[in-house]
Amino acid sequence: MTRMTTGVMIGLKSGLVRALAVCLVAAVASPAVLAQQFTGRVVGVVDGDTVDLLTDRKELVRFRLSGIDAPERRQAFGTVSKMALSDMAFEKRATIVASKKDRYGRFVGKVLVSGADINLKMVRQGWAWHYKKYAREQNEADQRQYDKAESAARAERVGLWQDPNPIAPWEFRLKARPLPKPAS
Repeated sequence: MTRMTTGVMIGLKSGLVRALAVCLVAAVASPAVLAQQFTGRVVGVVDGDTVDLLTDRKELVRFRLSGIDAPERRQAFGTVSKMALSDMAFEKRATIVASKKDRYGRFVGKVLVSGADINLKMVRQGWAWHYKKYAREQNEADQRQYDKAESAARAERVGLWQDPNPIAPWEFRLKARPLPKPAS
């Protein structure tokens, strides 16, 4: 090999290494790169923020709606929240973009029906809170939209915001936990 050919080869190799390093950093830093997309039919609505999807591959997968927290079933507006989600998604074709699994093994993702963000609609219609504890997992545009949707629902007193003192689901869950038994 000539000196020029060797130099070109070294330049190509180092360029390839740099490109691979950039791709690796982007994959680690960006949750969108890790996102999985599921398409199918919503065959179950567990509560106001959890659905079951029968994928096109005939797999049943449970999803927690990202960016929101809906009232618990035993909580005020819990049943109505579930019914609202059912009206929006049950038996409908959906695409769900998920980027992680929660501690219960459910995928966490954004549910899209006919291109509409169902998670956002639940907040806008007053059937769920924007779950700010996990807002950092959302992109900035979604954070702004969900914040704005919750503010509008509160101001218009729609859905659960009709209640003068709505209890956030995370607070309800804390109160519902049994107290530890004292040591004897």
